[in-house]
Amino acid sequence: MSIKINYDKDLFKNKSPNLVLFVDENFSISRLKKDLSNREYSYIADLIKVNDKKKNIIEYEISSKKKIIIVSVKKKQNSSDAENLGAKFYNEYKDSKENSFTINSDTAVSELKTFVGYFLHGLKLKSYSFEKYKSNRKNKSMFISVIGKNKPSYKEQLKFKSIEDGTFYARDLVSEPGNILHPDEYAKRLNSLKKIGLKINIYDEKKLKRLGMNTLLGVGQGSVRGSYLVTMEWKGLRDNSKPLAFVGKGVCFDTGGISLKPAKFMEDMTYDMAGSATVVGLMKTLASRKAKVNAVGVVGLVENMPGGNAQRPGDIVKSYSGKTVEILNTDAEGRLVLADALTYTEEKYKPKFIVDLATLTGAIIVSLGSEYAGLFSNDDKLSNQLIDAGEKTEEKVWRMPLNKNFDKLIDSKNADMQNINYVGGAGSTTAAQFLQRFILNKTPWAHLDIAGMAFSKYGGALNSGGATGYGVRLLNKLVEDYYE
Repeated sequence: MSIKINYDKDLFKNKSPNLVLFVDENFSISRLKKDLSNREYSYIADLIKVNDKKKNIIEYEISSKKKIIIVSVKKKQNSSDAENLGAKFYNEYKDSKENSFTINSDTAVSELKTFVGYFLHGLKLKSYSFEKYKSNRKNKSMFISVIGKNKPSYKEQLKFKSIEDGTFYARDLVSEPGNILHPDEYAKRLNSLKKIGLKINIYDEKKLKRLGMNTLLGVGQGSVRGSYLVTMEWKGLRDNSKPLAFVGKGVCFDTGGISLKPAKFMEDMTYDMAGSATVVGLMKTLASRKAKVNAVGVVGLVENMPGGNAQRPGDIVKSYSGKTVEILNTDAEGRLVLADALTYTEEKYKPKFIVDLATLTGAIIVSLGSEYAGLFSNDDKLSNQLIDAGEKTEEKVWRMPLNKNFDKLIDSKNADMQNINYVGGAGSTTAAQFLQRFILNKTPWAHLDIAGMAFSKYGGALNSGGATGYGVRLLNKLVEDYYE
């Protein structure tokens, strides 16, 4: 559904007869006397006594042409509470004949600054749907006019819109089928982001071979599509300070390669590039809101297919770092893509920190379900910042262990390391231990395993099912609160 929000005073002459007013959690309406006629006030005051006050939203039909919608708000609440309330409002009216509303921001009772902004932000995030390939699209719209003095400032409006656009862009990328968003097309789309101020560099197979990125190339060598490393640079500061670095796994489709996956649910492997989509969505957000920070996004784009030239179990490849890897299972491919990307990012950009994101292991879903992303890190400060940002955005992370004792599980007799642990157990941790070996200069680093968070079968608080865009809001909050 398309949500159109109007803050322009000059356009309020034809405001909607559906008036949205906010009250406290006790449904005290005394504050609304100035916003209602005497008849409306008396009518609502009588009815509200018998209404179920456990509901957050109560609708009163004043006449055939006018409705008043009362939304109860907790006085003490955080931004997530306000966003969730906006999402609830959307759910209440998404299938209604009513599609036009006037929100009186002056009635907001919350102590939260920019309450109305967060309310509408949650409403918009919840409204996303991917209907690009449906022949009979609904094409529904919701029109919202905001009146009063407590509406978000222009700067705040821009911030919310930038986050929404970045999140929706990430969701769009993840939602695309593998026959459309293959690595060639993906790289092409990223190149178009130059127009919003990002510096884009695309490394194709020839360039990657010269650089020695053989672990990344090995994953894609069974596909007729190309393999790429794409860098996206945002320079929001005039100085040459070290950038913040974000690295994403972009396996556009993952068959497992020669270690072929079972057919059941293989269609979900279009989502195996969600880590890269988060990085792209974040970079789009930072550029759109003109974030005062230097940042770089790096994504490895491949397709893992079986074929005559596909990588085999037992192959040994030399990474960009110079370390060798014995491939025991071609379906443990994401860590191979990230290995080269991580070392290259650290070496080229010498960043303040690196955060990588990947739908890396099914084991993390066993551990954390779809409630938390797994966080692995070599740095307590960065970890605590990510945990805090996750709590504020409700894109939560849970720190998992890293320890040298796990290294023996991925040591190889034939190479420097092997790409899986054959002993069993600790699947997510050994994958993270593998990645850590490619951070060569002790740069603060965090790995987010988002396998359980990138896609939702049933929908969550701020999404209606499908691609979630998880991580865009989390990482934007990290940047906003700690590095701007």
